[in-house]
Amino acid sequence: MLRKKTAVILCFVGSLFYVNAQESEIYTFDQKDYQEALALYNNKQYQAAQTIFERVKNNTRDEETQANSAYYAATAAIRLNQLGADRLMEDFVEKYPTSTKRNSAYLDVADYYFATGKYPYALKWYAKVDQSSMSRKDKERFNFNNGYALFSSNKPKEAERYLNQVTTSPTYGSQAKYYLGYIAYQQDDYAQANQRFDQITDQELLEEKLSYYQADMNFKLGKFEEAIALAKKQLPKSDRNEVSELNKIIGESYFNLKQYANAIPYLTEYKGKRGKWSNTDYYLLGYSYYMQGDYANGIQQFNKIIDGNNDVSQNAYYHLAECYLKLDKKQEALNAFRNASQMDFNPEIQKDAYLNYARLSYEIGNAYEPVPKVLTNYLEKYPNDPNKSEMQELLVDSYITSKNFAGAMELLEKNKNFASKTTYQKVAFYRGVELFLEGNYEEASGVFKKSLDNAEDQYFKARSSYWKAESDYNMNRFDDALTGYLQFKSNPSARATPEFKDLNYNLAYTYFKLRNYNNAITAFSGYVETNNGDSEKLNDAYLRLGDSYFVSSKYWPAIETYNKAIARNSPSSDYAAYQKALSYGFVDRSATKIEELSNFVSRYPNSTLKDDALFELANSYVRANNTERGLQLYDQLTMDYKGSSLVPQAMLRQGLVHYNANRNEQALAKFKTVVRDHPNTQEALQAVTTAKLIYVDLGRVNEYAQWVKGLDFVEVTDTELDNATFESADKQYIEGNQDAAIRGYEAYIKQFPNGLNALKANFNLAQLYFGKGQKDKALPYFKNVAGKGTNEYAEQALTRVCEIYVSKNDYVTAIPFLEELEAKAEIQQNITFAQSNLMKGYYERSDYAKTIQYATKVLSNSNIDNRIKSDAQIMIARSAIKTNDENRAEKAYGEVLKIATGELAAEALYYDAYFKNKSQNYEASNTSVQKLAKDYAGYKEWSAKGLIIMAKNFYALGDAFQATYILDSVIANFGDYPEIVAQAKQESSIIKAKEAQSNSSINPEGN
Repeated sequence: MLRKKTAVILCFVGSLFYVNAQESEIYTFDQKDYQEALALYNNKQYQAAQTIFERVKNNTRDEETQANSAYYAATAAIRLNQLGADRLMEDFVEKYPTSTKRNSAYLDVADYYFATGKYPYALKWYAKVDQSSMSRKDKERFNFNNGYALFSSNKPKEAERYLNQVTTSPTYGSQAKYYLGYIAYQQDDYAQANQRFDQITDQELLEEKLSYYQADMNFKLGKFEEAIALAKKQLPKSDRNEVSELNKIIGESYFNLKQYANAIPYLTEYKGKRGKWSNTDYYLLGYSYYMQGDYANGIQQFNKIIDGNNDVSQNAYYHLAECYLKLDKKQEALNAFRNASQMDFNPEIQKDAYLNYARLSYEIGNAYEPVPKVLTNYLEKYPNDPNKSEMQELLVDSYITSKNFAGAMELLEKNKNFASKTTYQKVAFYRGVELFLEGNYEEASGVFKKSLDNAEDQYFKARSSYWKAESDYNMNRFDDALTGYLQFKSNPSARATPEFKDLNYNLAYTYFKLRNYNNAITAFSGYVETNNGDSEKLNDAYLRLGDSYFVSSKYWPAIETYNKAIARNSPSSDYAAYQKALSYGFVDRSATKIEELSNFVSRYPNSTLKDDALFELANSYVRANNTERGLQLYDQLTMDYKGSSLVPQAMLRQGLVHYNANRNEQALAKFKTVVRDHPNTQEALQAVTTAKLIYVDLGRVNEYAQWVKGLDFVEVTDTELDNATFESADKQYIEGNQDAAIRGYEAYIKQFPNGLNALKANFNLAQLYFGKGQKDKALPYFKNVAGKGTNEYAEQALTRVCEIYVSKNDYVTAIPFLEELEAKAEIQQNITFAQSNLMKGYYERSDYAKTIQYATKVLSNSNIDNRIKSDAQIMIARSAIKTNDENRAEKAYGEVLKIATGELAAEALYYDAYFKNKSQNYEASNTSVQKLAKDYAGYKEWSAKGLIIMAKNFYALGDAFQATYILDSVIANFGDYPEIVAQAKQESSIIKAKEAQSNSSINPEGN
């Protein structure tokens, strides 16, 4: 029975096989392809395997084979990094939810991404894994890989959860402890890190990786000697990046052990983070050099610390300043001390830096802020400082050295205890000189009196006496001036002063002004006998000595003195020759006078006195009854000098010669020419009066009346009232009653606008208003006089018109008047005034060619003073700059620098620095900027521009700190000059962008 039953079963199976024969053939064929694809997959031939798996998946009816094919096709796509591979795997999971490979798919894909280092992708798939269905081995791998992927994705807290689960794993335990230790290390939990690292038993791992971290942890725990030992042990087996970090650990450890010589070679081997050092790195190496006394190398490191704003930076800047001081680089030290003093991280360093900054500001000047302000701020910030007395003394002296004498006086008058009476005496003296040079003689005299009232130092008492006398002299207070000069002379210290050499000269002039000619002669004689080499004053003294003799009617001594002046061949020898000729006339040597005047005309053809000589020569010939020659010389004068004020006089004299010779018609013709060509002059009025006599003599009174009707400047009927009205006003003027004189002249001009005395009334009234500072009121009267043609007041009035417009900087209006003055003036001083202001006017109009033309004219006059010379050179220099002719500008500014004072000197010093920078003479350029800061700190615009030049110099010299600090200070302190600030920002951005390439602490945008 048993055998039968078995047979039956076998038959059933055979029957079943037969029934499904066709389907089995297909199934067998799919299995064959599936197995072939699986073999290709296992051989990592993913592309070929994927193609067959896709075919099998699409053709097989077996659900398991279909699911497995879909699984392998998706994993192959992932390994081939195909677009949409993730989607294929997700489709597999969705379509075959019961597949046994579902969890394996997640884990397999995650492990694949993990193995290829694509940790974010791995984490995505690990998150899908069902951990409960994994084997122990898979679970260990899952926890380690997931933990490491999270660690590598910078998620340390989540990583710890997984890594902690495999710390006892034989396979993953050592590595898990390493990464857990490293996480603790990164979080500065060195105790936990050490605990983990100590549990690692994998010797290879210990040798390969742990020495570096243990060295670093020991360093951070302050165990510097252990850190050095561990780091040195690790050095030979580390890669380039780790070598750099180990050198840093060793170098900083030696630094903290104060073994600076040992620290230096290791610190220098550090390559920085991503090739960049930080400010702290530069500080460590710089301080090590500093402590070794290697100040030059210390500077090279410290000065790379830019934009620092922490305790390390403050410390670095302080020590940088000390390095500079050790090398006598005071300007650089000032900047570094200033920077350290502006930080409050360490109050002691801040205070000491401020003290040194204040001292250096006093010593070398300060372009950022006034030195007195620096010192005052220090005293206010540290009122109980032991250095208080020193700072007070420096404060007073700083006003003096910075030439801020007004500030010094104000300070001392508020704080009597800051300095002695002697110091106040000196300050008042210097303030007085300053006011004197500004032309403020009234205030100068008062300040000199303050100095004298506090006189303890006889030397400065003498000098104050002298300059007070000078001030009084310039205000025409000649009696007060005389008193002052005599007080100076009686002071025993006077001989030691620089002013003593000019005492007799100034005394003589004062006596001369007081008409005390005998004493003037004595003083001028004393000066010419003892003159110490001032040729210009000596020449002038001979002339004035001659004049003193002349006005005292001592003509022979006058002639002798004029001869001495002529022998000196000075620019004014023509005047001496002319005066000598006149002197012969007063000693009845008419022939000699004529001879001298004739010689004068031929010897001085370009003299401004030639018209005077011709006129006097003509008069002499007429007096000698050689009227024909006299008339010829009058003609020569009127033809050669049409603009001379002597022309109407010469023509009038010709008329009088004809009148006296009864040549009435010729006389009338000359008189009428005078009236026609020179109306409104005294000569015209005299011509009318004399012509009237001729007409009366000729019986042609009606003709005279008809002629006079056409003359608007002649009021025939009111002569007595005219004269009386004028004399009333003039009397007030002579007596010094200015307000009454003004009212009188105004009344006269209103009543007699074309009166006999209208010209003089207009001129005197204008002078009174001008003297009172009411220039706008004076202007129309001066213009009236200047517009009346050639007259004795015309040149002075025209000069005043020019002065008024120039004082308003109204060169557009001034230029025509200045051109007229240049053409008509006979006094050289007025010609120079016209030319010097024409050059300024044309500069204002941007006509640089004419500016240079007139500046050259001004410089051709050897008698001008240094102020005018420097003005002319400045005009040439500025015009050359505007026209890009820098060679000419450099030469002109060089000339200015020799003689200029005040703002012009500041400008010249700036350009001196500018041109030296362009020629790459950087240190010399900085010296010029330092001088600008010390001597001309009050001229803020030039100081700011000079600082930008200094910044460029320092950067060219390799000092980035100085360059950026100076530029940032300009940006912070000179907001009133937006163009300069913009330039500083541009330069700062360029430098910081460049330095940021090697310094990670610099923000190139942080301006």
